[in-house]
Amino acid sequence: MLLPLEWLEEFIKTGMDKDEISEVLTMAGLEVEGEELTGGDVVLEVNITPNRPDCLSVYGVARELKAATGKEIKTPETELKDSFKSDFRVVIDSALCKRYAGRVIKGLKVGPSPEWLRKRLELSGIRSINNVVDVTNYVLLELGHPLHAFDLDTLKGGMIRVDTAGEPLSFETLDGAKRIVPEDALLIWDAERPVAIAGIMGGLETEVTEKTVNVFLESAYFEPSSIRKTSRRLGLSTESSYRFERGTDIEGLVKALDRAAYLIEELAGGEVSERIDVYPERKTPLTIKLRYQAVKRLLGVDVSPEEVDRLLQSLEFKKVGQEEDGSVFEVPTFRVDVFNETDLIEEVARHFGYSRIPSRVPRVEITPVVDRRKRAERVVKETLVLSGFNEAINYSFMNSRYLDALKIPEDDQRRRTVKLLNPLRKEDEDLRTFLLPSLLSNLVGNLNHNIRDIKLFETSKVFIKTEDRLPEEPFHLGALYLYYPGQRLWDQKEEPFFILKGLLEKIFRRLNIHGAKYRKTTEPFLHPNRSADVYLNGKKAGFLGVISSEVKMALDIQEVREPVGVCEIDLGFLIGLYNDSHTFRPIPAFPFVQRDISMLLNRDIPAEDVLDIIGSLGDELIEEYWIFDHYEGKGIPEGMRALGISIRYRAANRTLTDEEVDESHKRVVEYLMEKTGGRLR
Repeated sequence: MLLPLEWLEEFIKTGMDKDEISEVLTMAGLEVEGEELTGGDVVLEVNITPNRPDCLSVYGVARELKAATGKEIKTPETELKDSFKSDFRVVIDSALCKRYAGRVIKGLKVGPSPEWLRKRLELSGIRSINNVVDVTNYVLLELGHPLHAFDLDTLKGGMIRVDTAGEPLSFETLDGAKRIVPEDALLIWDAERPVAIAGIMGGLETEVTEKTVNVFLESAYFEPSSIRKTSRRLGLSTESSYRFERGTDIEGLVKALDRAAYLIEELAGGEVSERIDVYPERKTPLTIKLRYQAVKRLLGVDVSPEEVDRLLQSLEFKKVGQEEDGSVFEVPTFRVDVFNETDLIEEVARHFGYSRIPSRVPRVEITPVVDRRKRAERVVKETLVLSGFNEAINYSFMNSRYLDALKIPEDDQRRRTVKLLNPLRKEDEDLRTFLLPSLLSNLVGNLNHNIRDIKLFETSKVFIKTEDRLPEEPFHLGALYLYYPGQRLWDQKEEPFFILKGLLEKIFRRLNIHGAKYRKTTEPFLHPNRSADVYLNGKKAGFLGVISSEVKMALDIQEVREPVGVCEIDLGFLIGLYNDSHTFRPIPAFPFVQRDISMLLNRDIPAEDVLDIIGSLGDELIEEYWIFDHYEGKGIPEGMRALGISIRYRAANRTLTDEEVDESHKRVVEYLMEKTGGRLR
């Protein structure tokens, strides 16, 4: 904001030079970024932060100087003698207008403004138009409240009505441009048509010209969000909209109206009517209790209660109550940035002086807080990194073509995507519903750079659209594995399925999660014989396996002959099962006995079911069991397969005899044959 120093000194005599004034304002939070010397006049360039619209005026800056220096401030002359009562009507039909005031001025003479007025406007960056319009701009700069003057004789029906457009319409503004006004924009209407875009710019048909003899002078309060929205949509920012969208003083608009009417009467003559003021719901002043101990706690310095009261009262905060531990203050209506006790303390700090607040290294008492979720997540990431994987961090956006490439069914929840209104790229207009598309995109990018050793993982939220307003946001872990053997002499070809399965089992062990089951996969993008769905506590937690050749072709990476392993797990579900307590038991004192079973059974019976059958027997001598061999082919009947199972027997209190082991083992074999319909090889 450009601020002529001579104009400022008309309100407050500080006895300081321009450099001292600049220093005081800057330390009070109104940074003076520079100064200009124009025709012998000093103009300060003051940077007003967006939360301080009360300082977007000469008088507002003078108020700050008054609080900082203790000097008296002069109030602008506004005393008027009403000449007549007007029958002009004002109607508010929208809640976006909280108050609308005005005066009719008849018999004035429009002409050039006097030299002093033109000079102050030009120093402030506004060109002179005529004495009536210049007065409205002058008062805007002086008091910070925008006004508008209509040619009264062009207003139809002897009235003003405030309402939204209702539908998109064309409107010609004062700059001669025809604009399409959106349906929710707030407009000023006469009895038949819109005559101004509220808070932004007036209409060409009702502008004040040299022929104007009667005017209607407007001073109103409009909802800041409405003005901001309309201004952005029209691409039209004015001095008025700049102030209205930040918030003006709903009580101070009358003072601005009277000041403008006073100056118009002085410079253009005419008779001024009584004030018209429509104020449907009067604003209740905000009161805030300030605890003196809170001032000391936040600022770290002891400011006396008397000094706190003096500083706030110098900023026109009215003390309306006294309590044992503090005072109650009424916030002036021009301070739209003050809402709570902390804001009041900030005001105390500004004018107490930041330089008077000592710099100290804060004393911090750190109490360790154990966050199970973060600890589990750290364990998972640590396991993956130690296993040679690199973490990928992708945008949460997804190209929907991946859903087609992966053959995701239409009724699958991964098709329930959330669309972005303003995507970075048109292709990535969906929030991803699982991590695999991002990892496959990473794969393609690395292959294009001739990188063949790819071990990536990612942990992130995914987004599933629901019938509610907000989507579900499950937390997932995804991993991808590709390696070309032979890049080093000692390389061996390893199956990605078992690498990823071992990786998951390592994670399960570190999270103290037991009972993971692997079932035949239902995922359409995985190889049917080199994949599995992962179950925990009877619920599907994810999948792992090798992507199918059809997916490779869809991604145009069919030249990659090596298998690409992928897995994805609901990490939030895993963390919910995370058990951070551990049970310790002594090392067995007695030896174990291991026996093997080689059996033939129907190939459709999952190996996992065979292990479950052994576990369901409930033999207390069985310590551990696992599958050590699987074979289908020559020598095995059609539709059958051979499984090799190892079982370890041990007693906690004695060494087992051969007879005891034989008896238990026989019972296991018979139970397996009965439940599976298989036979020994």
